[in-house]
Amino acid sequence: MKLRLLLAAAALPLAVASPAHGQRITQVAAFDQEVTGVAAAQDGRMFVNFPRWNADVPISVAEVRRDGSIAAYPNVEWNSWRNSSSSQIDPRTHFVNVQSVVADKKGNLWVLDPGAPNAEKVLPGAAKLVRIDLATNQVARTYAFDETVAPADSYLNDIRFTADGRYAFMTDSGRGALVMLDIESGVATRVLDRHPSTMMDPTVLVATDGRPLRRPDGRQPMFHADSIELSADGQYLLWQALTGKTIYRVPVAQLTRPDATSDSIARSVEKVAENRVADGYLRLRDGRLLITAPEENAVRVMGPDGTVTTLVQDRRLRWPDSMAELPDGQVLLTTSRIQDNDWFKPDNRPGVATQLWRVRP
Repeated sequence: MKLRLLLAAAALPLAVASPAHGQRITQVAAFDQEVTGVAAAQDGRMFVNFPRWNADVPISVAEVRRDGSIAAYPNVEWNSWRNSSSSQIDPRTHFVNVQSVVADKKGNLWVLDPGAPNAEKVLPGAAKLVRIDLATNQVARTYAFDETVAPADSYLNDIRFTADGRYAFMTDSGRGALVMLDIESGVATRVLDRHPSTMMDPTVLVATDGRPLRRPDGRQPMFHADSIELSADGQYLLWQALTGKTIYRVPVAQLTRPDATSDSIARSVEKVAENRVADGYLRLRDGRLLITAPEENAVRVMGPDGTVTTLVQDRRLRWPDSMAELPDGQVLLTTSRIQDNDWFKPDNRPGVATQLWRVRP
């Protein structure tokens, strides 16, 4: 059965085959703060970002050098915002709490900043998407999101682009929604706000190390729409709540219709399949879909026939988070070790060491 047929079905369970053999992972870099996003440019340059979740960070966006060291990107000034200096530095022109970075095929690095330090309230003017020209290493354009697009309780999480580069789609894991951006006009639209498909599933309990993941006061992770990707043919947008198990989709054509309404988009949402807890998707150039599996310290892969196999599983991959494909076909993977941070283990202040890996798919 072809992938397009699988995606047309509703609520199909994912068939999981036995793990693949002979897969290898190589550590590229280690960091002394939590890393989430990773991007790979067409020329092989590598970029990561460090969210300002539990403590201040000296760098929000960095280029990773070949020796594993990092440098603030695109410059020190854009990375100079600090928790203690929020009243002196303009959040509109500085990174506040970057969650993801993505490189496109047109020579740009895109930086998604939900503008919510400590993953709490969005600061006025801080929520934005920044496009950096990789040829000049200069910020080319900033898309600012007001409260109609990024409400105070939102947390923009990840981003994907249509093949023609006309539209960007983002997930909101704080409030539960999708955001669509017209790249040329700069008009952003919030859709499926608190729709069941973008909200966490209360029946899902995230478990790591063989036990439920909870904060000291008993609270469990409650993350809404997170993973996002396009179908292999680019006709559908797929997403999943991190605290969830269902993959949903909606036609891109429906999202981008000039006369689309909240109701018409909601009616077009379909269930694709039942999945496990996931924190990131990546569509490879060969059409396969990679899926991170934080509960299993693993990355899984959905093939063209819909079968899901374990690509790599290793105890060192604590909370595999984001992925990017290098020009040679290898995959960069971050491990953010969320289960080890002081949300869940207060004694681990001020944070934990995290890693960037190279995976041979």
